[in-house]
Amino acid sequence: MPQESSQAPHRVVVIVDEGTNPFEVGVATELFGLPRPELGFPGPLYAVTLCTPAPRTLMNHGFFTLSGVPGLDAVDEADTLVVPGRPDNVVPRGADVLEAIRRSHARGARVVSFCTGSFALAEAGLLDGRRATTHWMWADTFRDLHPKVLLEPDVLFVDEGDVLTAAGSAAALDLGLHIWRRDHGAELANAVSRRLVFAAHRDGGQRQFVERPVPDVPDASLGPLLAWAQERLGEPLTVADLAARAAVSPATLHRRFRTQLGTTPLAWLTGERVALACRLIERGEERLDVVAARCGLGTAANLRARLRRGTGLSPSAYRRRFGPAAP
Repeated sequence: MPQESSQAPHRVVVIVDEGTNPFEVGVATELFGLPRPELGFPGPLYAVTLCTPAPRTLMNHGFFTLSGVPGLDAVDEADTLVVPGRPDNVVPRGADVLEAIRRSHARGARVVSFCTGSFALAEAGLLDGRRATTHWMWADTFRDLHPKVLLEPDVLFVDEGDVLTAAGSAAALDLGLHIWRRDHGAELANAVSRRLVFAAHRDGGQRQFVERPVPDVPDASLGPLLAWAQERLGEPLTVADLAARAAVSPATLHRRFRTQLGTTPLAWLTGERVALACRLIERGEERLDVVAARCGLGTAANLRARLRRGTGLSPSAYRRRFGPAAP
């Protein structure tokens, strides 16, 4: 892992409005506000500031009261602005909050919403004609209020570059780890996910509402199979191989992946191989054929295509940004 960084911390500002959900504020501070000496940097990579539109702000159901933090002028220092959700989404946000969101985006800050915070981004006009998501329970209400937004109600998060939206509260963790990967690469994102004891990589396209019924048999969990496959990504594993290992039919395995992970076996396997390729490049492996072979993607051409689809970057661009010689 990198041992030094000359860059100033990336400034994350979180707007805590009246009624804001405390969980999502906690997600933002946990992801971006804690010191992480285990990463090997002399200083923090992110610096978090909470701000409120009033000196004393009651959060959801009055469980917490936030005071003694900066006002909305703090958004003018944000590199990334985070807008958590709140339960009363049909009640318009205050004009001062909407103006702060618009002002922050206009000056080039990245704007992120957690859960129903996407309602505020839509009210501010940031989502018209763009893809976005929100909590599945509020999808119909969102469409009625904001018909110009291209809502994708079944995904965990949507990354539109300068504006990112997460679905339910737990999906905020998925989006936060995606931001870590986007900013600092897969290796550091994996380290953060391990500290969180959270899944290292759930693609934004996975379903946000995943049924988890009590299994009929004790060994229905996919955990042992996933661990087995992750140790063999360089082998020519197929869905049939995974099904044989789990002692079920491919159709049954497909149903279990859909139920437990919200994705298909092939999509999961491809995502794990791309994540491994990213880590190998970050650790300094420059031979694309070697990377492709070790992560099971076969050829350098397939590696280029999969990496670009998964990260938006070519292998050479990814190496310049996240490799050992990256600033």
